[in-house]
Amino acid sequence: MRVEYDPQHDVLNFEFILDEPIVDSLELNGIIIDYTKDNRIASIEILDAGKRTIKNPLDLLDLKIVKENAITLS
Repeated sequence: MRVEYDPQHDVLNFEFILDEPIVDSLELNGIIIDYTKDNRIASIEILDAGKRTIKNPLDLLDLKIVKENAITLS
């Protein structure tokens, strides 16, 4: 996953799938969701992000990675 913020255009983008083309997009109140051909969410883009969150949205970033170990039953 890649998170990008463009301060010049005030756009915050979360990219989940980087290597597949976007075939459809849905925009609702300045939030754009891009989809792959199999309807997976490829990215979520927030327009005017600094106006909708804080001046520098990346200051909100608090990355935590949680992985659970799979338990194998014999």
